[in-house]
Amino acid sequence: MRDFNYRKLAKKTWDTDIMNLIAKIHECKGRQELFVRQKPVELERLVEIAKIQSTEFSNKIEGIVTTSTRMKQLFKDKTTPRNRNEDEIMGYRDVLNTIHESYEYIPIRSSYILQLHKELLKKSGVSYGGRFKNVQNYINETQPDGSVSTRFTPVSPHETPEAIDNICVAYEQVLASEEIDALIVIPSFICDFLCIHPFNDGNGRMSRLLTLLLLYKNGYEVGKYISVEKQIEKTKDRYYSVLEESDYKWHEGENDSTPFIRYMLQVILACYKEFEERTGILKETGVGSLAYDIVKKYIEEKLGKFTSAEVIRHCPNIGRSSVLASLKKLTEEGLVRKQGSGRNTFYVRIDK
Repeated sequence: MRDFNYRKLAKKTWDTDIMNLIAKIHECKGRQELFVRQKPVELERLVEIAKIQSTEFSNKIEGIVTTSTRMKQLFKDKTTPRNRNEDEIMGYRDVLNTIHESYEYIPIRSSYILQLHKELLKKSGVSYGGRFKNVQNYINETQPDGSVSTRFTPVSPHETPEAIDNICVAYEQVLASEEIDALIVIPSFICDFLCIHPFNDGNGRMSRLLTLLLLYKNGYEVGKYISVEKQIEKTKDRYYSVLEESDYKWHEGENDSTPFIRYMLQVILACYKEFEERTGILKETGVGSLAYDIVKKYIEEKLGKFTSAEVIRHCPNIGRSSVLASLKKLTEEGLVRKQGSGRNTFYVRIDK
């Protein structure tokens, strides 16, 4: 079995575009957190819309569909499922609700992944919900002439439990080490999960539910308000393409998950941008005023002198120029005093 060690990601030199995507997501995360604290009531409607869309589009990727009217009725419990598709849609809804409500209490372990899978398929009447696969599965593709060929052979059934255990341990270890941004680790974990393909059915849906779970557990809660699954469905051709690039030589441990990482970062950033468009956050608060609030809060809790570099380091959700502009404004307002010059410049808070 191949080795799983996500700490190796910390030694990799990442392309500039990936680092820029991460920086932009951090900035959006900071703006979202401030908006959520200020106006939680305005977001209730977005949460309900996102739940319906996430359930609809994640299932749609797998060809599991119903009408929009039926979807809304099922979500409001105004009707009961009529067929297998609707049974599976309701299962996804239930797991999504569990993750929304209890993600802090769901460790990344095999036993919990199995429980979520059991919940996903419990309404479908199948016997293998909550169990790892017992037959070899394959990732196939249909050729232009209609013939089907095997593109990738996942991990064998007898190796699957150990493989899932290993990626869970590797994930927890690298996060505990704080050596690499979680936004790099999460897509890497999901890519490995899909290559293991641990279940007889439901692997794609479980991968998207786990993506939300991992994002929430690391403070990236945009999926509560904007459907990540809808964004993936809109770009599903590219989704499958980058997976194919990323699983090449996976069994040998020589694959490069960078294409999938880049794709997922673009998906996450697109969701944050949609959140800001829907809430009018940029027009309402202004990026500048938001940065000012974040820097001011940091300074109010800071004892002793500090430098601009310290503020930048402790306020990673906003950019360097925004931090410097905020410090300049706070100085002009008499809330902080600037002392020294050049590399010896530092600031102190002025208590009134």
